[in-house]
Order: sequence, then structure tokens, then C-alpha cells
Amino acid sequence: MSAPLAATEWFRRMLFIRRFEETLLEMFSKGLLVGTTHTCIGQEADAVGVIDHLEPGRDVVVSNHRCHGHYIAFTDDPSGLMAEVMGRVGGTCAGRGGSQHLCRDGFYTNGVQGSIVPLASGMALAERERGGGGAVTVFIGDGTLGQGAVYECMNMAALWSLPLLIVVENNQYAQTTPVEIAVAGSIPDRARAFGITAVELDGRDAPAIHAAAGELLSTVRTGAPAVLVIDTYRLRAHSKGDDVRDPAEVAARERTDALAVVSQQLEPAERERIMAEVESALADCVATAEASPIAVGSAA
Repeated sequence: MSAPLAATEWFRRMLFIRRFEETLLEMFSKGLLVGTTHTCIGQEADAVGVIDHLEPGRDVVVSNHRCHGHYIAFTDDPSGLMAEVMGRVGGTCAGRGGSQHLCRDGFYTNGVQGSIVPLASGMALAERERGGGGAVTVFIGDGTLGQGAVYECMNMAALWSLPLLIVVENNQYAQTTPVEIAVAGSIPDRARAFGITAVELDGRDAPAIHAAAGELLSTVRTGAPAVLVIDTYRLRAHSKGDDVRDPAEVAARERTDALAVVSQQLEPAERERIMAEVESALADCVATAEASPIAVGSAA
């Protein structure tokens, strides 16, 4: 289990993901990206807090259509991701996978909701048979809880003692459907029905996410599957512009999200220094991607 992160490190990591995603939206509006993109703005603490305990080469991460923060936190390869979404040969998948279909060093994504949980369960079974102590973490959203395959996999994970952590990023909306009219009962209790340990946290509390993830992964590695429910909030549209929420609701959430909370813990000079460093690193990332040739057949 990794040591707690300092506020400066939380701010640096979350801010880079935030600014990366905001840059993608700006680039999309200018026609510089290939295909679609779904950003994780507002959910950065989930990626940083959970993945800080994982090791590329040992552990596996399976993500969904809203995967950029997870990818950056796990691989530390923002330039590869930037090139990928721009359709460049220097991208993670040579400019052919796009935003939703990434594969690198134990990191996999798929845009089909629910399908990634059976894939992750199979990978967890392989890790169990390998016996190396590796864990598989799969990130899903509240909307995915309507898929029966999720519960079939919870059943198998419990029966087969799979080293599987399911992280439910409950961002309150499945595209435009509020969670309260789509998901009945308690989300953690759905996992507990299978005898699986489940913890629910406020996504604005980054240190709590980090601590809980570390504790759960310690037991997951021994073959005790677990579910971590993070009640977070998506601060931008589901995709690019399809947002029917009350702007006042979104603005109120933005003032109290995890990045805002951590930002307030820093001295102004320190905050400005980190912001400048992030902008410089992001500019280098974009320049590196732009210097890569366009992939043959790409729409870029």
C-alpha cells in the first residue's frame, strides 16, 4: 500500500489530468481530434487515489469510455494518449484505437458498457492462477449497474476468490439520466449480497479514496474481491455538448470538487508554481504529439 500523498502531489496529478481533458475539448472544437472523446473532468481523484497503489507490469487496469485519467495515472504516458486521440502514429495504439480503445502495459479500455467486467474477471482469474499477487481493477459507472453481466461477475468473483476490485464511479448521471431514477436501493449492498466487501466514499475527499483503495487492494491481492463506490460528479458534458443539467448545479459542484478542496490547502505561490509547471508539461505533450506523423487511413 502506497504512502499518503501530500497536498502538492494531489494537486499536481489531478490538475494535469484536468488540464489535459480541457485541452482535448478545445482541440475537438477545432477539429484536431479523431473520433469522439469523453472527459473525466471532476473525477480526477478517483484515478489518482486508486491507481497510486497499482504497479504496471504486475497489476491490470480495465477502463471504459471515460478512461483518460485512468490511463495517465497508470502509464504516465500523456504524450502517447495525446497522439492517439489525434490519430498520430506515435499514439498508444499507433493512432488507430482512438479515445476509447487503448492498450498498453496492462491497461485496457473498451467503450461497451458492462462488457469490461467479464473481461476483467477473466484477467483476475488468470492472475489468481499465476500466483504473483497481481490485482485487476475495473472502473465502471453508475449507468453500467443496469447490466446483468456485472452481477454474474460479482457472483463468480466471490465464488472463485478472484483478485478483482470493481470501482464504481457514481458521477450521478448515466449520460443524461439521473442516478436516483435509474438505480434502486444501495449500490454497495448490491455487492454485499454476494458476500463481497463494499465501501462507499465521497469523491470530494481525495485522501479517503487513497486510504480506502489501499486497504481494499491489500485484501484483493489475497483473493478477496471488493467494490469501491466513489460518489463523484462529472463537471462537463457526457461527451462534448450533450448536457441538459442545470448550470447552477454544475457550478456548485465545481466549487467543492476534490481539486478545488486540495487547491485551497496550498499557499498561493505554491499553487501558481505547480500550475505553471503543469502548463509547460502539457505544452510539451501537445508538441510531441503534433510532431508525430498522421497515421495512414486516419481521419486527422
